[in-house]
Amino acid sequence: MKNDITRKFLTALSACAALLLGGCDNLTLLNPKGQIGADEKSIIITATVLMLLVVVPVIIMTFAFAWKYRASNKQAKFDPKWSHSTKIEMVVWLVPCAIIAVLAVITWNTSHTLDPYRPLDSDVKPVRIEAVAMDWKWLFIYPDLHIATVNQIAVPVNTPINFQITSDSVMNSFFIPQLGSQVYAMAGMETKLHLIANHVGTYDGISANFSGDGFSDMKFTTLAKSDSDFEAWVKQVKASPTQLDTNAYKALAKPSQNNPVTFYSSVNPQLYHDILAQYRDGGADAGKAMTMTAPDTEKQAQSGAHMDMNMNMNVAMHSSTKE
Repeated sequence: MKNDITRKFLTALSACAALLLGGCDNLTLLNPKGQIGADEKSIIITATVLMLLVVVPVIIMTFAFAWKYRASNKQAKFDPKWSHSTKIEMVVWLVPCAIIAVLAVITWNTSHTLDPYRPLDSDVKPVRIEAVAMDWKWLFIYPDLHIATVNQIAVPVNTPINFQITSDSVMNSFFIPQLGSQVYAMAGMETKLHLIANHVGTYDGISANFSGDGFSDMKFTTLAKSDSDFEAWVKQVKASPTQLDTNAYKALAKPSQNNPVTFYSSVNPQLYHDILAQYRDGGADAGKAMTMTAPDTEKQAQSGAHMDMNMNMNVAMHSSTKE
């Protein structure tokens, strides 16, 4: 009878384990494709194993004590006046303290080595991408290539990616699980993230912070390509007839859902900075920065120069009058 129960229990346990392990392909955090993601996976596994050093023995002892001191076991020692054991006290205090100490060292080291703001050590020139969270899509600007895309980015493998991230709406979160590190995007503020893709492939990117009706479909794809394929992708984007100027951006900024991938062959070089600037002073200038074109900026600079020159002349005249 006992053997049958044990056999059924082990069979059920094996089935549960197979079911859980069968879904590992969908556990993108445990299937990293970049060095940052691999390092974070190592931290997750290490922390889990260290915690299991306490959890597993406690679970085993719970069942063992319940079995040993069951009412029908007359052989179990009954000692109602027992109150202290130095050995037990040492185990229940020293083991958790040792685990916490090890976790503290790991946390301290990885907080610096995996700091999202820390550039990756590489001899390869990084690709710069300015990412803007919108309602409900992602805009990606390549300032060095003078192109922009919506809901798709491409990067060459084994090349550092330097992200500058902001929002033109509510707070959001930028996350490519298989490459690592989730970073928030906030209006009027810039956050930074440094990643790398070490394998050719297509990786899902998501918004990891609820931001309204279209949140669930606010996704993008990351294409990790060879150098030649990346250059071909850039040529494809530059061949697009669509340009992202101020007026095009205003149309894009309107709330929309399930946006298709869109390519822009050219982009206003000041667009990203204008998006940041419009929220300065608590949003008092919202919309103003976006209405200023490059010629307007030049005129404003010339006007300011004339004002400074006139002011200097007035000061000189006033000083000579005094003399």
